[in-house]
Amino acid sequence: RNMSSAGPEGRKKMRECEGLIDSLVYYIQGAIADHEPNDKATENCVCILHNLSYQLEIELPESYAQSIYMQRRNISNNDKTPGCFGTRSRKVKEKQQDTPLPEEKSNPKGVESLWHSTLIRIYLSLIAKSTRNYTQEASLGALQNLTAGTGPMPFAVARTVVQKASGLPSIRAMLHVSHPAVKKTAVSLLRNLSRNTSLQNDIAREVLPDLVSVLPECVPGCEVACETTASICYTLFNLTQSSSHNARLLLSTHGLPKVIAISMNDSNMFSKASRAASVLLYSLWSHTDLHSAYKK
Repeated sequence: RNMSSAGPEGRKKMRECEGLIDSLVYYIQGAIADHEPNDKATENCVCILHNLSYQLEIELPESYAQSIYMQRRNISNNDKTPGCFGTRSRKVKEKQQDTPLPEEKSNPKGVESLWHSTLIRIYLSLIAKSTRNYTQEASLGALQNLTAGTGPMPFAVARTVVQKASGLPSIRAMLHVSHPAVKKTAVSLLRNLSRNTSLQNDIAREVLPDLVSVLPECVPGCEVACETTASICYTLFNLTQSSSHNARLLLSTHGLPKVIAISMNDSNMFSKASRAASVLLYSLWSHTDLHSAYKK
């Protein structure tokens, strides 16, 4: 667990170690099957996998991109952007969001397991069944890592979490836990998921009211809570930017007074949250059909 957080070279060596990732996944599967999701060894295994999934899109060899994502043949060979699952081009990103991925391997080995739906479902199961904060945070964090990039892999993982594995209820429950780091990671994961336009209505329907409910009445006084507040605002921005319906849902759940109050804070120390709230307000105002409702 300590070595897996040693940096990119350490992660690379551990990903390449034959049988290591398979063994970690095997152990966690056994713990879940035996109804023992709270033991220390399971926590350690999940934390290792969490660390090994960090920067995965950028650090994997190019050969994986060629073997897994045949759609890349349409991308210019001159693209020098680092990362193996796609480019940072907006046009390519939008195109790849809607591009179906090849069928998953039924028996993934080694590093291929890190983004496979089997492990995604394991993370969601641990989020739902474990009461150990570090295990919950590491499971959420692994999914956050896997959905952080801009290529087809992060969007495929997002679709699996939201649609195929029905993971939103488990993630939503983590918004209401008392542990600030767990809550912060859950919000960060939802922020990543909300970037996928094809999932935004599903996410809004399931979790937008909960996001509004955990939004504070003003800018919170500690840094972690401030970052969480900013992340909630950016998630709401993603969900409402292109949807008047979702903006109306935010309005009906009494989110607007909270967003206004947060945006009015002028303290430099907590400007991240107030800036995010201001961006959200500006976007909400773009829905001209809601102006009269806003004024009321």
